[in-house]
Amino acid sequence: MSRGGSTGSPPRALRGTHDVLWPESARWERFVAVFAGLAHSAGYGLAETPVIEDASVFRRGIGEASEVVGKEMYEFVDRDGTLLALRPEGTASVVRAYLQHRPVLPWKAWYLTPAFRHERPQAGRYRQHHQVGIEALGTADADLDVEVIWLADRFFSLLGLSDYRLSINSIGDERCRPAYLLELAAYLRSRADELCDEHRGRIDANPMRLFDCKRPECRAVTEEAPRMAEHLCPDCAPHFARVLAGLDALGIEARLDHRLVRGFDYYTRTTFEFASGAMEAAQNGLGGGGRYDALAEVLGGPATPGIGFGIGIERVLLACDAEGCFPADPDPLDAYVIDLTDGAQARDLSAELRTAGLAVDRGFDRRSLKAQLGAADRSGARAALIVGDQELAAGVVTARPLRGGDQRTLARGEVAGWLAALREES
Repeated sequence: MSRGGSTGSPPRALRGTHDVLWPESARWERFVAVFAGLAHSAGYGLAETPVIEDASVFRRGIGEASEVVGKEMYEFVDRDGTLLALRPEGTASVVRAYLQHRPVLPWKAWYLTPAFRHERPQAGRYRQHHQVGIEALGTADADLDVEVIWLADRFFSLLGLSDYRLSINSIGDERCRPAYLLELAAYLRSRADELCDEHRGRIDANPMRLFDCKRPECRAVTEEAPRMAEHLCPDCAPHFARVLAGLDALGIEARLDHRLVRGFDYYTRTTFEFASGAMEAAQNGLGGGGRYDALAEVLGGPATPGIGFGIGIERVLLACDAEGCFPADPDPLDAYVIDLTDGAQARDLSAELRTAGLAVDRGFDRRSLKAQLGAADRSGARAALIVGDQELAAGVVTARPLRGGDQRTLARGEVAGWLAALREES
């Protein structure tokens, strides 16, 4: 096969991955901008961590027995023999970064990241999907739980979503959970023959995981199982009561769900999830999170309480589509420059106007006036700026509004002000 010859069909994105192109990408930009603005308003700063980590960060943090680590995480051996992993979620990486750099506590961070899981692709869930999230470390105050949950709820409201619900639970901590797990495991063993094949032999590994099982036989058994909320210790019970009271004070309705244990071993106390009411139940999860007060210790650092959440961008945008909110229309260009001379005028005028803070595109290849006007109209620009031989000789520009208005002739120095006024009018 020759290096320059045809090799067959063009390559395509891998199964479970997808491209986000303009103009849809403009919607993503706005999505992230809304989230960043909200996070900043509450004192959270951006944290960027590597997409690849030592696999032990997730094996220790999420848990060896978790489905994410055992079945879904992308792992590979580096050239030096180190076992690495592509990040399957955001929290463990952020906590690793905190332990490495030790910023002053309390430390409040937000992130934007791709996440990688080898799972069956479905609506809004890809093998490479994208998340925004919040992490707050350094205090066990229940009011921080309320703040974090409020931020997620407020974000959905800012996007225009209204048909969603919040589920919440407390799964205790290292003081009250061990005794509860013994009681739960004993109950499940007494009814092991009624459980699904997958979970019948996994009771002792982590009995709380059975609450996540969607199969009817497991759901029937766990519906009658002991509940963690009824076994909370004297510290966890008032903590959870304070969280519920705080949400109520802020007007956030939360439904207590004893099945809500989340899929990672690092969670303690408060866990929560948001789900859309406008989407199919199997694909309606918008995001969730909870407390992880023991995660820093599991990763080898000092005891550091923390709480956070992750929100899937693709899934939330599907919910927006279902509710008809947060449209994808990008902001229009201010102008499209058409140069009928040698192209140098379009080059210079475009740069001048962009420097003045205006959004400007231009024609290339010295195409005809008709062809460039067509391109200007398709670009969505508010106006076309035309420079021909006559305009060049007179030092002026023909300014033609493309969305209604009268054409006029402007001196070069007047163009930026005229475009700014046109932007204000539209």
